Amino acid sequence: MSQVTPRRIAVIDVGKTNAKVVLIDATDRAQLAARSTPNHVRSDGPYPHADTERLWAFILSSLTEIGAEFGIDGISITTHGATGALLAGDRLALPVLDYEFGGPDELASEYAGVRPDFSGSFSPALPNGLNWGAQLFWQARSFPEQFAEVSAIVPYAQYWAWRLTGVLASEVTSLGCHTDLWSPDKADFSSLVDAMGWRHLFPPVRPAASVLGALLPDLAEITGLATATPVTVGIHDSNASLLPHLGAQEPPFTIVSSGTWTIVMTVGGDTSGLDAGRDSLANVDAFGRPVPTARFMGGREFDLLVPEIATPSVAEVARVIADDIQVLPSFVPGVGPFSDQQGRWTVAPETLSAGERTAAVSLYLALLARAAMALCGLGRSITLEGPLARNTLFSSALSQLTGVPVRASGDSTGTSLGASLLFGGQAAHSALREPVPPLAVEGFDAYVSRWTERVGG
Repeated sequence: MSQVTPRRIAVIDVGKTNAKVVLIDATDRAQLAARSTPNHVRSDGPYPHADTERLWAFILSSLTEIGAEFGIDGISITTHGATGALLAGDRLALPVLDYEFGGPDELASEYAGVRPDFSGSFSPALPNGLNWGAQLFWQARSFPEQFAEVSAIVPYAQYWAWRLTGVLASEVTSLGCHTDLWSPDKADFSSLVDAMGWRHLFPPVRPAASVLGALLPDLAEITGLATATPVTVGIHDSNASLLPHLGAQEPPFTIVSSGTWTIVMTVGGDTSGLDAGRDSLANVDAFGRPVPTARFMGGREFDLLVPEIATPSVAEVARVIADDIQVLPSFVPGVGPFSDQQGRWTVAPETLSAGERTAAVSLYLALLARAAMALCGLGRSITLEGPLARNTLFSSALSQLTGVPVRASGDSTGTSLGASLLFGGQAAHSALREPVPPLAVEGFDAYVSRWTERVGG
């Protein structure tokens, strides 16, 4: 940790769908400014990949604009997982692969022979490039000349930290998020890394909550920021959402971090209930400890299933439950607690009002979240971060389903707030709201029973 906490912290938050630069005031954890841009995937080149140069231009312009208006005393970084960069000196040896690309599956049988057991990595075999180790294996086999030039393998957050500071590092929250590259119980690289001869390519592991270096002088000149502006090592986004709660709540407790992915994490939970076949795993928190986790693509499914968002009326919610209007998993193949099932509606969705459709999908996501908690454990309380914290039907249904207090975080950018804490300090937990009342609609328990029977538990 740095000894003096910068007051105005710019957080670079690269999500799968959108990238943001958010300014957080460290005194009260208020958001002072924000810039956002869609995170497009490029389809040119050898495979679908991140548009890193467009993102870099956005980051620099955002730092310039926010710095000119408010001032910036420090920079922190958080990014989505399942992503990293292959560096050849001061450039990319290969583009940053998009984890939704199916190329790594071409070598799945060969990769299965070298990937570590779930009991050691707590990392399940996932489709496409969701295991970063599978990406690296596919890139090494498919592009041997370019891979031979690789001088460093860095997680995605640390790639951006390197571009800002010129200093290379690895970090455990990014290494430990279903990558196959890390053994949480040993706090060391997995057998895969040594089997492939990659250990020397990973820079030294540094704590997320530490300063990596100062902003490079040429970037200070471009942005107008001070050359002494400190930059943190950076953190995986789900763990950024988790960070404000570590040490502030009594374990076990459950955090639901939502965005493109809905990540359910139970701090102080037991890893014995994790199921490699149902998209559950152990993340690694900022202090290197395993955190039982289960996931599904809640934001992606909501966008697919709800073309027009409308706040459902009480009558619309009651009608959805009484008429058995249900959504069954899964509309994103290969992920979630029911990854092997084909998503469907029990009625034709085009016959529903926008409110009814929103209600049915909100209940569906609450049922998926409950199923996820059956895998990673249920804490004494549940805290919601991100967009689902603003979905009152989801919150009240989850409260009824679990029987524990469910609170919506008052912070709409949980990952950005958490990343700002890498400089030290504690979150303003007064932002946690009162528990939402459980959903009290006649017939809901029978509705849940029918859904559970349809999905097979």
